[in-house]
Amino acid sequence: MRIPNLVAGVAVLIALVAFAATTTAQGKEPWVGTWKLNLAKSTYSPGPAPKSLTVIVAAPNGGISQTVDTVPATGAAQHMVATAKFDGKDVAVKGNPNADMMSFKKISDRSYEAVSKKGGKTMTTQRVVISADGKTRTNTQTGTTADGKPVKNTLVYERQ
Repeated sequence: MRIPNLVAGVAVLIALVAFAATTTAQGKEPWVGTWKLNLAKSTYSPGPAPKSLTVIVAAPNGGISQTVDTVPATGAAQHMVATAKFDGKDVAVKGNPNADMMSFKKISDRSYEAVSKKGGKTMTTQRVVISADGKTRTNTQTGTTADGKPVKNTLVYERQ
């Protein structure tokens, strides 16, 4: 009579572990992770596109922390960091030559908006959308460069 109790106990344990894993997976923001730019699928206007770009995203306290490592087409490598809540309030950006402030707003369960500013002036608005399968991140950027040229970029990233 102990074997049926043991089997029942194991079945309950397996069900609890599966439930916990599902709950944890559903609670994780879909943009969290490491994303590498796919240059072949991305478009830059005006160019040039960077040599490489990697974004690492975390979700501290329900907000967002973005670390961006870029190797531009010319010049030195860049390391940018911004941490904020999804409340639309400006926060300081470190290491971005094109912006000194950013704000973030959650749009949906799989998308958010990031606005970059320099000296109080909006430079770019970025809409970030995570694919339904969670493998692709598409970032649509619009705005202007520091010298006033219009920006219309579509950056496609793959989860690493």
